[in-house]
Amino acid sequence: MPQYDFLLNEAYDILDAKYPKDIRFLDERNPFQFLVSVILSAQTTDETVNRVAHVLFASYPNASALASADMEDVKSIIHSTGFFNSKAKHIIDCSKAICEKYNGIVPSSMEDLVSLPGVGRKTANCLRSNVLGLPGIVVDTHFSRVVSRLLGLSTREPLKIERIVADNLPQDRWSRFSMTANSHGRDVCHSAKPQCNACPLASLCSYNHAKDFTSFR
Repeated sequence: MPQYDFLLNEAYDILDAKYPKDIRFLDERNPFQFLVSVILSAQTTDETVNRVAHVLFASYPNASALASADMEDVKSIIHSTGFFNSKAKHIIDCSKAICEKYNGIVPSSMEDLVSLPGVGRKTANCLRSNVLGLPGIVVDTHFSRVVSRLLGLSTREPLKIERIVADNLPQDRWSRFSMTANSHGRDVCHSAKPQCNACPLASLCSYNHAKDFTSFR
């Protein structure tokens, strides 16, 4: 049986020491604006989202304003983020649901959050862990890649990875590990060419061990 708990906790300690205590990819800290920013972040860069969000929230600062926004105007503002038709629909419908069901206040429970249009577990966990001060495991492509390689997993299925981490890492480490592992995926553990020779997790990493074994066959 793989020692997932040992590997994850060792990796946590190493990455925790390496990265700054405050890691932020998106500028917004207001719960509603952060939630919308995360929805906009699909398939685009954080830099683009932060730039677009500044313009969007200047005109539509809260759920009430965005719920009644002109769809074409919103599409025009968020166009550069890509997939602007579906994103505009998601953020307007999400804003309407927040107004109608939660009196304009973004809910905090996982069950309530994932009931909102355009909000899945990744988005909900991102909000909970980054802004609401609640434990959350954010399984995006970077996090998934790092954890899968570290543990030697054959899956990249987000919910399975989330459950493995949740079962083997203390809850008070979830949010911090989400951010440091994500940063590590961006900086070192790249998709096509991971920098294994410069990786502080190399001695722990199942992917690196398998690669080294193969190279000597």
